[in-house]
Amino acid sequence: QLSEDVERASENPTEERGGEMEVREDTSSVILPDSELGTTAPSLRFSKTCLKNVFSVILLFIYLLLMAVAVFLVYQTISDFREKLNHPVMSVSYKEVSLYDAPGIAFYPGKARLLSCKHHYYDHIPPLINPGQPGDIECTTQRINYTDPFTNQTMKYALVVQGPRDVKKKELVFLQFHLNGTDQDFSAIDYLLFSSFQEFINSPEKAEFMKDCESSYSSWKFSGGFRTWVKMSLVKTKEEDGSETVEFKQETSVVNYIDQRTKARSDQLFFVVFEWKDPFIQTVQDIITANPWNMIALLCGIFLALFKAADFAKLSVKWMIKIRKRHLKRSQAMNHIN
Repeated sequence: QLSEDVERASENPTEERGGEMEVREDTSSVILPDSELGTTAPSLRFSKTCLKNVFSVILLFIYLLLMAVAVFLVYQTISDFREKLNHPVMSVSYKEVSLYDAPGIAFYPGKARLLSCKHHYYDHIPPLINPGQPGDIECTTQRINYTDPFTNQTMKYALVVQGPRDVKKKELVFLQFHLNGTDQDFSAIDYLLFSSFQEFINSPEKAEFMKDCESSYSSWKFSGGFRTWVKMSLVKTKEEDGSETVEFKQETSVVNYIDQRTKARSDQLFFVVFEWKDPFIQTVQDIITANPWNMIALLCGIFLALFKAADFAKLSVKWMIKIRKRHLKRSQAMNHIN
C-alpha cells in the first residue's frame, strides 16, 4: 500500500501544486478588497487636505485685506488729527446769571445836559411829569475829561453812568437829556458800553481807563425826539493766550416821542432806556476737537489688530507648509510600499 501511495504521489505532482495555487488564489481574492480600500482612503484624505488648504488661503487673503484696511485707517486717522489741529472749532456756551456786574455807560453829550436818570424795575416806566425840566438824578454818575486816544489833541468830555445789574427784576436805567440848540442838521448823542462800572471807579487813572475803553469798544448813537430802547447782551471771548475780552451786543428799538408841551420849542429832548436782553452770558472760545488720547487709543487698537492678523497669517503659512510636508511624506511612503 505504501508503495502504491508513493507511486501515486510521484505520478500526480501537478495536482498538489494546483491545490496550492487554488489556496493562493483564494487568499489573493480575500486580500484584494483591502488593497482597494487602501487606495480609496488616501484619495479621501487628499480631498480633505485640499479643502483645508483652500480654506486657509481664503482666510489668509481675508486677513491681508483687513490689514490693508487697518493701514488705511491709520493714515486717515493721522490726517484727520492734523486737519483738526490746524483748524480749531469755535465753541459757544451760555451761562445763566441772576445778577450782572453793572456795566458802565459813557455818554458824550456835547452841549446836551442830563435832566434825569432813574432805575426802574419790571419794565415799568411811569409817564414823564415835566418833560424838558430838570428832574431827579438817582443814578451813580461820574464826569471825566480825557484826550482823544486817536488824535491825542482833542479833549473829550464823558458822562459815565452805572448801568442795570438785576436781570431777574428786569432792572432798567431811564435817562433824559436836553439840548437847547444845535448847529447840525441831525442831533444825536454818542455813547459806548464797557464791562464793569466798578473797575472804572476803582481805577487810579480814570482818563487812561476811558482811553483804553474807547480804543477797545464800539460806540453807538441815539437821536433826539425819540425814545430809544437798548437791550444789551454780554459776550466773552477767550483768546489763545488765555486772555479774555468782553464786548456787548445790543438790539435797539426806536419809538417816536410825542411832544405835548404847550409852546412850540426849538430845543431837543433825548430819551434812552438800557436793560439786559436775557440772563445768559455768552462765552466764545476756539477749541481743538482732535483728542490725542483718543487717537493714540485708536492707533493702538489698529496696530494690535495688525499684529494679530500678521501672527495668524504666519501660523496659517506654517500650518500649510506642515500639511504639505506631511502629504509629501505619505505619498513617498505609498510609492515606496507600491
